[in-house]
Amino acid sequence: MEAAIKVENITKKFGETTVLDGISLTFDKNKIHGLIGRNGSGKTMLLKCICGFVIPTTGTIYVNGMQIGKDLDVPESVGIIIEAPSFLPNYDGYTNLKFLAAINNIISKEQIYAVIEKVGLDPKSKRPVGKYSLGMRQRLGIAQALMEDPDILILDEPMNGLDNQGVADIRKLLLELRNQGKTIILASHGKEDIEILCDTVHELDRGKVINSIIKERKDILFN
Repeated sequence: MEAAIKVENITKKFGETTVLDGISLTFDKNKIHGLIGRNGSGKTMLLKCICGFVIPTTGTIYVNGMQIGKDLDVPESVGIIIEAPSFLPNYDGYTNLKFLAAINNIISKEQIYAVIEKVGLDPKSKRPVGKYSLGMRQRLGIAQALMEDPDILILDEPMNGLDNQGVADIRKLLLELRNQGKTIILASHGKEDIEILCDTVHELDRGKVINSIIKERKDILFN
């Protein structure tokens, strides 16, 4: 199996505090990989290092064969949700995504509309994001991560704020994306999300990987 992401002996220190402590993990392509652990275990920091947002103290990270911080500052073809999605509150959802899409200028209005619909929102709604519910903002954040059709998705607690129907919708979407060949890293406190969605599960505690499980492949989709 070909690796999408390789993390080799990553350590991250802030002064005397060690946040990540010698982590080595391989995330194969075309799978959903779960990261679990209590608050402060290092999950979000590891994701930030993979995305190039934080530079590790020691160790190397490769995304699609390119070393982050050497070959690339930020990995290519990666959709990201880390911490709460942030948008311009006075603009509607489509306009927010249009502003973000203009950075790379590789997708059309129709593609933005399609991805907003895919996450269960109305792309023609003029409601400003400041009046969105928490769940609606989370759906828009997922749309932002998906809109340029990345090969890899890095999702930190993507179910935050979603009601039961929203959770079911996003679980179905993630399984569809996995079955289309995407690689997904999912950090979650939701045991059911991890059980239903993930092919591998890595548990972190105090900056170390303390347990890794490879599960039987699931090609299920919800009705």
